Amino acid sequence: MSLRGCSTDRGKAALPATGNADRRGGDGFAVGDSDTDDNQNLRLVLNPHKNHKPEEYDDLELDFSPAIFSSMERHLPSTMLDASRDDKVKYIRDILLDYLPPGERNRDQKQREYRQKILANYQPLHQELYTIDPTTFFVPKFLKAINDNTEQSFRSIMSEPAPGIFTFEMLQPHFCELLVSEVENFEKWVKAAKFQVMRPSTMNKYGSVLDDFGLQTMLDKLMQGFICPLSKVFFAEIGGSTLDSHHGFIVEYGKDRDVDLGLHVDDSEVSLNVCLGRQFSGGELFFRGMRCDQHAHTESYSKEVFDYSHVPGQAVLHHGRHRHGARATTSGYRINLLLWCRSSVFREMKRYKNDFSTWCAVCYQERKNRLLESIDETRLALSRREGKTIA
Repeated sequence: MSLRGCSTDRGKAALPATGNADRRGGDGFAVGDSDTDDNQNLRLVLNPHKNHKPEEYDDLELDFSPAIFSSMERHLPSTMLDASRDDKVKYIRDILLDYLPPGERNRDQKQREYRQKILANYQPLHQELYTIDPTTFFVPKFLKAINDNTEQSFRSIMSEPAPGIFTFEMLQPHFCELLVSEVENFEKWVKAAKFQVMRPSTMNKYGSVLDDFGLQTMLDKLMQGFICPLSKVFFAEIGGSTLDSHHGFIVEYGKDRDVDLGLHVDDSEVSLNVCLGRQFSGGELFFRGMRCDQHAHTESYSKEVFDYSHVPGQAVLHHGRHRHGARATTSGYRINLLLWCRSSVFREMKRYKNDFSTWCAVCYQERKNRLLESIDETRLALSRREGKTIA
């Protein structure tokens, strides 16, 4: 099985551990469930302060997403919770910068300069896209389910045609048309300005990064207000409750565009994929099961094989480590919105785990086999003790 990692040069690396190396827990980024005097020197604590309300950071010019600061604030030592916002920013920023080698810092700086150059010169076509308007963006039943905010309301609008893959109607046709029009306008500007544009990922020759030309805030609000409620229910075990950054982009398939996409995994915890439309044939998504890094290249079980045909306005929500690809678009032109949603907290905790049996099918089977072997060994030991043999 060939499996390519679908990554982006803009993606932040998983955050390494902080604190004293000899005191780290096996499944977290600090030791202990509280910040007692013995571990005040740890930069972060394992269990978040659930009753603490984080500061708002959206009004600040920051090196990282404001949502990351809000998310990490809940993991600060208790002595920092009442500190000034400026002190918290410095504290969290120092932690984040510790994780980035000089080369990556330089790349991030170049990306910021690249984005600022676009924003200084590109004139948006549809200003209404840049501020989220739920009633014009989303179909009514999706909006009602989000407002009701219960698992029952979510399941009432969703289908789960295969384990961990959820489909539902999401976007209004008019919104899809406006977004496609805005992307086409951006591409015209790129061509006219002879601007060297960065594509969404290493696997795409075409498409646009929406965050680069001003849609970052809108997409962040889309993730926080409309994807997080779903991911908290359906993807809690992979950081669905702590999503704090995203990578939003458009992919284009068809004649003179990308044709297909090989089997890969996303650089995300939770991925949203919505077809924006145009007339096309082919282009089906094919899924082949969720895997951790260690088992990424293992074969699929028959129950994991699933194909999905795109419907304009309809969303697919899935685990970022769910292996998938896109079949060839044989005629016409297809354009899709992708939102890779990430959790810095989950990525840090993931570094110190080696059992992902709650979602990796191979880890689950290996754990099951170990349990069966343990049972057999226990039975054999008991039978020997009683002077019997197992038939």
